[in-house]
Amino acid sequence: MSAYQDAIQQIAQLRQKNGDTWSAINPESAARMRAQNRFHTGLDIARYTAKIMRADMAAYDADSSQYTQSLGCWHGFVGQQKLIAIKKHFGTTKRKYLYLSGWMIAALRSEFGPLPDQSMHEKTAVPALIEELYTFLKQADARELGGLFRELDAAKAAGDSTKAAAVQSKIDNFETHVVPIIADIDAGFGNEEATYLLAKKMIEAGACAIQIENQVSDEKQCGHQDGKVTVPHADFLAKINAVRYAFLELGVDDGIIVARTDSLGAGLTKQIAVTNTPGDLGDLYNSFLDGDVISGADDIANGDVVVKANGKLLKPKRLASGLFQFKQGSGVDRVVLDCITSLQHGADLLWIETEKPHVGQIAEMVNRIREVVPNAKLVYNNSPSFNWTLNFRQQVFDAWKNAGKDVSAYDRALLMSADYDTTELALEADNRIRTFQADAAREAGIFHHLITLPTYHTAALSTDNLAKEYFGAAGMLGYVAGVQRKEIRQGIACVKHQNMSGSDVGDDHKEYFSGEAALKAGGTHNTMNQF
Repeated sequence: MSAYQDAIQQIAQLRQKNGDTWSAINPESAARMRAQNRFHTGLDIARYTAKIMRADMAAYDADSSQYTQSLGCWHGFVGQQKLIAIKKHFGTTKRKYLYLSGWMIAALRSEFGPLPDQSMHEKTAVPALIEELYTFLKQADARELGGLFRELDAAKAAGDSTKAAAVQSKIDNFETHVVPIIADIDAGFGNEEATYLLAKKMIEAGACAIQIENQVSDEKQCGHQDGKVTVPHADFLAKINAVRYAFLELGVDDGIIVARTDSLGAGLTKQIAVTNTPGDLGDLYNSFLDGDVISGADDIANGDVVVKANGKLLKPKRLASGLFQFKQGSGVDRVVLDCITSLQHGADLLWIETEKPHVGQIAEMVNRIREVVPNAKLVYNNSPSFNWTLNFRQQVFDAWKNAGKDVSAYDRALLMSADYDTTELALEADNRIRTFQADAAREAGIFHHLITLPTYHTAALSTDNLAKEYFGAAGMLGYVAGVQRKEIRQGIACVKHQNMSGSDVGDDHKEYFSGEAALKAGGTHNTMNQF
């Protein structure tokens, strides 16, 4: 018996048990409402999606072609439409996630208005968006199931048992729009207790995977900007522990922690690490400090700081800001140490923030990490901060030049020009962009590919196009030809915006509650019937 039929039977027994007082309750209607509300709490979602993500991680370990993907979404409706589109085009949501970007929270969801990505927005905005995303995804389930229920009723009314059986099978095998969210907690918004408290709220809202970075919380910068300051390993590991405790307290035993290192682009530290013995983590962290080896007290001026590192006395270079700087060229070594340390102390996945999308560069670091932790896997930011066109055209240019191929027809500095769009070099670069995710999953250990801010950019681009046409000579045709006609022909669900907002589900409920007396919105005079 299917879960749907089983629910009908259970509710029928309850109605019988409660006698005439429940005579108005239709067991099938109640079973439909139950099916449309599968997840009752955010913790139900977190536990369900954590198991999905763990299974996907194991599948990737066995076959690197089974990598996963997501797009960043800044509103519940955007996330909902993304999942509806995925189901429409691919028939399944498998290995497709949502990403919640701290950058987009800061820029789009703060009560202060648009802010830079520096953890200045309200902490509460993060769990609020997680809850909003899942509210919209659950509504997508209710809407699609409602359509199937109406199809089932129509088939039964027409006496078409074959059609009714086919629709019933779709109901029984319905795949939810609810998928894992990888949620950005930035640098933890304070000390480890603050990190724990926020992580709890995020998990309670539905997050099964939390991404945390090793920057100083009150100095946090966007990963693609300058001025990043990292913390010693002990500080970061305390926050990883705080997130794990939050998962365990709430019974999400499979919760996933993504440890992000910004060390490749971070040349500064706010503090010197505590070290007790030569070669411990604190000593290794301090060994990367830039400074002067001194012989004794005569080399120390008022206010200087001196540490013993690598068996020698080191006077680290301190900036006017009080920050200390790392040695030039130490970034890759620090990244490798960060990643190994995080995986050995409770993290599940890694995030390495790089300055360009280069498979070889990523693979160089991952291969070193895998010498110590063989199943190390990455979440990678396919960032809109990269100029993908220029980066890959320059990569092809350099590869061809190194191979002895004639590149005299190209100016490396001007490869972004549209003049090159149809050239052999540009076509090769585009092909490398097309295969980047598969190549990096295979060669550089990337389990999950995401784009942090894609829907921010698509909203801006589509709005620009509409404004140019509608307020220009095209007038209303700018909307009709540029939006509505395309929606209809591409089968975009929200062309029937009343249906998308829940009017049909509301009509179903009115009929359940009031029977023939129900005043429904979806009658023959509903203009949505034009579509």
